[in-house]
Amino acid sequence: MQLNQQNLTQLSVELNPPTYDRSQIKAGIVHVGVGGFHRSHEAYYTDELLRTGSGSDWGICGIGLRDADRKMATLLKEQDYLYTLIIKHPDGTVQNRIIGSLVGFLLGCDDATAVIEQMASPDTKIVSLTITEGGYNVDPASGDFDAKNPDAIHDIQNPMQPRLVFCYLTAALRLRRERGLPPFTVQSCDNIQHNGDLTRKLVLGFARLQDADLAKWIEEEVCFPNAMVDRITPVTTPTDIEYLENQFHVHDEWPVTCEPFCQWIIEDNFSNGRPEWEKVGAQFVTDVTPYETMKLRLLNAGHSVLGLLGSVYGYQTIDQTISDDLFARFLRGFFDKEATPMLDAVEGIDLDQYKDTLIERFGNPNIKDNLARICLESSSKLPVFLFPTIRKNLEQGGSIDYGVLVIAAWCYYSDSHTDRYGKELEVVDAMKTTLQEAARKTSTDPLAFIKLRSVFGDLADDSRFVETYKRLVTQVYSNPDVSILMQQIKA
Repeated sequence: MQLNQQNLTQLSVELNPPTYDRSQIKAGIVHVGVGGFHRSHEAYYTDELLRTGSGSDWGICGIGLRDADRKMATLLKEQDYLYTLIIKHPDGTVQNRIIGSLVGFLLGCDDATAVIEQMASPDTKIVSLTITEGGYNVDPASGDFDAKNPDAIHDIQNPMQPRLVFCYLTAALRLRRERGLPPFTVQSCDNIQHNGDLTRKLVLGFARLQDADLAKWIEEEVCFPNAMVDRITPVTTPTDIEYLENQFHVHDEWPVTCEPFCQWIIEDNFSNGRPEWEKVGAQFVTDVTPYETMKLRLLNAGHSVLGLLGSVYGYQTIDQTISDDLFARFLRGFFDKEATPMLDAVEGIDLDQYKDTLIERFGNPNIKDNLARICLESSSKLPVFLFPTIRKNLEQGGSIDYGVLVIAAWCYYSDSHTDRYGKELEVVDAMKTTLQEAARKTSTDPLAFIKLRSVFGDLADDSRFVETYKRLVTQVYSNPDVSILMQQIKA
């Protein structure tokens, strides 16, 4: 049967459908970017809260800004915004849950005014975001809002027909101010260090280009809490859809799979109230910095270590890569020798235990997280996840070989080479052309790749980094069997 509201009562209890009355839920949260991670994380926490009998003012209205979101909008509407969360444990146990916290979906590319009005509604208390690292429109040179982006130029001139999320937020906040309504909280749920601070900076950067008085009001009244989010959520596959059909005779067009581990640490800084997510496992703190730094430089950087080296070697998934003892030991070496020494103490966290848990999570054989997904948009990820660790080790005389080998592998990957089985390494990155042009000069100029200042900043000015990179990238290009270099570095 089709997954929808009408059929909920006919579903197997093993699918754990929601028991709360969805018709009574108000959309207190408007969320931009309804991908797999949002549906396994914020929507999951909110569903969990609704199941406690509270939180009926905190349903979620999803937002897609681009035509690429149309498929998601159509499928979710057909399912009354219900979907299945398939939680896969390392021992093979599978838990299923029908998530009911999503109660609507709007497409900005079809009706921008409807999206702005939804954000401006008195019911809306929070506008949350998962727009990925590449969605923040940061000028790589200054770190400020990129006003030269063609979409930004359009939005400055057309405030009620936005393309970028920052214009939507500004337009909705303008309406709330004019209508005498308190502002909503803007809550980033992306894997970006100080994600709230960055979002605040960019919203203000855009708003000042349109309306200086409004920007001042936003600066004084709107809260942008920082948060650390964590749950491995691979891309949905046809096998996941078939599993539900074969096991439970239910058709869900877009279920989500994830691991059992879930973490959300949030600064308790909200403009207009918030859900009691702490009742269902979220942790509210005064400063999220040490937690997010730990996660970015261990989990996220660890993903990139395995993703790039594993791809060049010829592996396809994270669990396949970490099951190779050499890769597992190399990753632990990176954690212990380069990343951990550069971290501050994290209250309530045993870092050795955290690293053990990460390797266990990466090894979950039931979470087939493709390395190709991990390598997406590496030009946005590595400067946040990996480069700060390398920079700190350069400053303090620490080891850099582990991290620099990953960059050398990234150069080879960006050159659209093949892995050791002859499979092409496909680059999916907003900077694809620039990365490829630089990588393809490596044979004549070994430093061409790291001379991309828009990605590497001034790293190419550091002699130790340059010497290490030149040695490793030359070796990778002469023999792309990265396992040899990994063994040498570990030794």
